[in-house]
Amino acid sequence: MLSVRRGISPCRAMIKKAELDSKIQYGGSSMKYGVFNDTAREYVIATPKTPLPWINYLGSRDFFRLISNTAGGYCFYKDAKLLRLTRYRYNENPLDINGHYFYVKDGASVWTPGWQPVRAELNRFRCRHGLGYTILESAKDGLAATQETFVPVDDNCELTRVTLTNESDAVKQIDLFFAIEFCLWNALDDMSNFQRNYSIGEVEVEGSRIYHKSEY
Repeated sequence: MLSVRRGISPCRAMIKKAELDSKIQYGGSSMKYGVFNDTAREYVIATPKTPLPWINYLGSRDFFRLISNTAGGYCFYKDAKLLRLTRYRYNENPLDINGHYFYVKDGASVWTPGWQPVRAELNRFRCRHGLGYTILESAKDGLAATQETFVPVDDNCELTRVTLTNESDAVKQIDLFFAIEFCLWNALDDMSNFQRNYSIGEVEVEGSRIYHKSEY
C-alpha cells in the first residue's frame, strides 16, 4: 500500500540547522558524509553520492523495508530470500538502482527526491534515517520535495507520503509518477533466471490499486 498526497510531515523534531550543516560540511566529530543528530535521534546524510548505499531498516513483525539514502532497496514478507516482494540486485552497476521511486516532472525537467536513478543535479539534498522511518528532502529549480517512508507497527505494508512545495514565484505544472519492479518471491531465482522472470507475473488494476500476481 502506497499513499501519495499533499500534507505536513508528522516528524517535527527540532534541528539546529546551521550547526548541523556545519558538522556535515566539515565532517564534525563523525563521518565525512553525515552526522548523528542526537536531538532528533536521526542520522542525517547531506549527499546522495555516498561510497555505498547507506541503509535504514524499517519493519514490523512480518513486513520489512530496506531503504537507502537514495530511495533504493526492497521490501519482503517474513523471509528476505523466499518471500521477496520487490526487486533488488546487489551487484547491479551502477549500484543501488532498484528501489521504490517517485519521478517528478517539472516542465521539461525530470528528477527524483532521492536522486537515483535519474541522477539529476539537485539544488539541495538531505536524507534523515530515523527509528522506523526515513525522510528524503530535496529541491530543484524552485520546487521542493519531501518523501516520508515508514512501516506501521501493526500492518504488513509500507506507507510513503510525497509533499511538493513550489518555492519560486513561477506557476508550475507538476506531474508525479511512481515506479516499482516486482520480484519473483524467490530472490535468488529472480536474480538468476532471466529467461522467465519478466513474463510470469500478472497485473490487475482496480481504481487506484495495483495487484501483482505470480505463480508463487
